Amino acid sequence: MPAIYMNYLTLENINKSYGEKTLFKSINLTIAKSQKIALIAKNGTGKTTLLRVIAGEEAPEGEQAKILVSKEIRTGYLKQDPYLNPQASVLEAALDSNNDKVQAIKDLELATILDKQDEIQAAIEKVDNLKAWDIEARIKEVLGKLKIKNFTQEVSTLSGGQRKRVALAKILIEEPDFLILDEPTNHLDLDMIEWLEEYLSRQNLTLFMVTHDRYFLERVCNEIVELDDGNLYTYRGNYSDYLEKKANRVQNEKANLAKTKKLYKKELDWVRRQPQARGTKAKSRVDKFYEIEDKAKKRIADDEVTMQIDMSRLGGKILEAHNVGKSYGDLDIIKGFTYKFKKGERVGLAGPNGAGKTTFIKLLTQEIKPDQGKIVVGDTVVFGHYTQENTGLNEDHRVIESIREIAEFIPLAKGKKLTAESLLERFLFPRSHQQVYVSQLSGGEKRRLLLLRILMKNPNFLILDEPTNDLDILTLNVLEDFLQSYPGCLLVISHDRFFMDKLVDHLFILKGGGEYKDFNGTYSEYKRSLHNSSSTKNKVATKEDNSEEEAAPEKRKLNYHEKKEYASLEDDIAKLEKRKKEIENLFMDPSLDSAKITELSQELGTIQKSISEKEDRWLELAEFV
Repeated sequence: MPAIYMNYLTLENINKSYGEKTLFKSINLTIAKSQKIALIAKNGTGKTTLLRVIAGEEAPEGEQAKILVSKEIRTGYLKQDPYLNPQASVLEAALDSNNDKVQAIKDLELATILDKQDEIQAAIEKVDNLKAWDIEARIKEVLGKLKIKNFTQEVSTLSGGQRKRVALAKILIEEPDFLILDEPTNHLDLDMIEWLEEYLSRQNLTLFMVTHDRYFLERVCNEIVELDDGNLYTYRGNYSDYLEKKANRVQNEKANLAKTKKLYKKELDWVRRQPQARGTKAKSRVDKFYEIEDKAKKRIADDEVTMQIDMSRLGGKILEAHNVGKSYGDLDIIKGFTYKFKKGERVGLAGPNGAGKTTFIKLLTQEIKPDQGKIVVGDTVVFGHYTQENTGLNEDHRVIESIREIAEFIPLAKGKKLTAESLLERFLFPRSHQQVYVSQLSGGEKRRLLLLRILMKNPNFLILDEPTNDLDILTLNVLEDFLQSYPGCLLVISHDRFFMDKLVDHLFILKGGGEYKDFNGTYSEYKRSLHNSSSTKNKVATKEDNSEEEAAPEKRKLNYHEKKEYASLEDDIAKLEKRKKEIENLFMDPSLDSAKITELSQELGTIQKSISEKEDRWLELAEFV
């Protein structure tokens, strides 16, 4: 017999409007146990409102509307901007639950932090009685993976991203039957996202979520629903299936639209020839005509952006970093960073939250000064810097005014121009929406508008700091199409792996403590290299473990030439380190001219490579000494 799945929630004939704007009309949806559904829609079209309706926080409109929720389930709802008690500690907020086992663990953790021995013993007994030690393991896993470490910190002192992580931890710890998540990957670094992806892929979880992370959709979801023009379209399968099935739907709609337009033209001729309809048949045909007219005038959005920007010229010197270092007290952001950007380069910046990615960007744009080394910016460079804050938007301006404030048009190839109105249309702001005040836009729409203001300046070196936050998938596809044909230099910070893989082929990975890795490849290639390296180490470790029970083979000894090489390597490395230090000190000389800086940079690069090779060889030989 086929498996019978319990329905968790059913929506019937759900309508919602704000003023004249209809968000959805007569939509139906069923969510059953173990389904993992993602909602896709343009920003401002009702994604968050639909989540609030599903969560029971907002009532639908219409007498026929019904929301049926199973009484046997517990629901957890993660909002984009979740509320936590500002006076509570991080631990109290994360473990704020009615679950007796969670409460017992919270009492134990608080008693341990306060070092109250009597309370610790009482809490241990309570945890024993409730058999809650497995809950403790899960709590520690969730808090650890989301990098929530300072349990005594007050919620009021947390950043928005930290609050979101604590709220996410709280929901995962409670283990509700049905999870409703609004952009769960926002404010998570790549390691956290990959852990959450694996966590939510567990078969017993039921999800309904909004996310713009397409790898997340690909690997977690088994169904996607799209809210488009007030209607809900369902696609079975993951993100790849969605793309294929939506393309087929749009193609069918275009074919049907062409037929409808032909019928509309025929009926329009009939209406124009007829006197005022008196008969029942005539009136019926006129009513039908207006229905056909509505369908014929429907526009099917085309999200592709193809335009060749006539970007201002980049000279030979673009952006150079020479032995750059920056610290704040004992916290090292970057040490010894040397690099020359080339024309058309597309670089990604990755690393855990708190590693200093945003500070690193500000060093390159000279918003802050390095403690050591130099940043040299070419005379022809025009930076376009998209930050994580919505800065520079006048809430009292209309959308079109906000863009025209920067420029009336962008120059295109062959002397053509792209007007402010046309740019807005290409980035999913239709003409009617261009007259809306900025204050009326959703958070995602404001982010999109801010991005367009930067593009309108026509920069030739574009820096994007988390551009995918709060942008919907449709906008991201448009932005990616634009950036793929962008002729200037591109530097991207993003936790969106799909976005990074599509646009950058070179990475700087900030590891923390001032250390960084220069990796030539995409983010997925970098992760594969880490996985392969880890697998190799595990195989070596396993081999060593298994060989402990066996007789150890006779250890190979160095021959005469290898002994001489081993002895000389230590001297060679010491000399190279000394010269490296001399060059680093020379960079501190403010009178150093650019030609000498270039010469020393090349020598430093050669020395660093030589040190690395000699150290590897020394380690290889040291095994047999």
